[in-house]
Amino acid sequence: MSTPLQNRVLPTGEIIAHPARGTLMGNRGGRFHTPDRTLMNSRWKSKQWIFCTLCFKSRHRRVMGQSYTELFFLDTPTALAAGHRPCFECQRAQALEYANAFPGSGRTPAPEMDAILHKERRDTRTQSTFTELPDGAIVKADEVLLKWRGKALVWSISGYTRSVVPPSGRVALLTPKSTCRALASGYVPKLHESAKALF
Repeated sequence: MSTPLQNRVLPTGEIIAHPARGTLMGNRGGRFHTPDRTLMNSRWKSKQWIFCTLCFKSRHRRVMGQSYTELFFLDTPTALAAGHRPCFECQRAQALEYANAFPGSGRTPAPEMDAILHKERRDTRTQSTFTELPDGAIVKADEVLLKWRGKALVWSISGYTRSVVPPSGRVALLTPKSTCRALASGYVPKLHESAKALF
């Protein structure tokens, strides 16, 4: 069995090597891996951090080949927490919904969203109470938790493992503030199928 590439993204934005498959692919604006398919010191190429479908128009590519650095995510809330947004080509419907819900007046252009998210990714993570967050937000308490339908679902790289009592104190918000506002304004992310068993 081959060694997994370092291309799985955590809700914190960190990139690790792990054999579990994700449901989404994405990139950070270009290539930041070497010819031997290991990551350079940088973890991004440009401000355009997107997430995409795994299959689109029968396209095939070698992962971490000559083009951009392909990254993989468990699901939409994971990609959002890591600071990515939907791709306007392969995820157009989701991207339009996200842009329409993004803070501002009317549909926010992609470059403007990228600049705002880039600033928020670099800022210190804010503290919040779990109850005031929208569904789809991910936080770091004793464990990494997704808020969904008022419940706290424990995140893992392979899926959601169980539902726990929501934390009562303040927690570290991983999902960028602007994305939280988009979630609160009606943008609905797609969860990994493991979440279904917890409701």
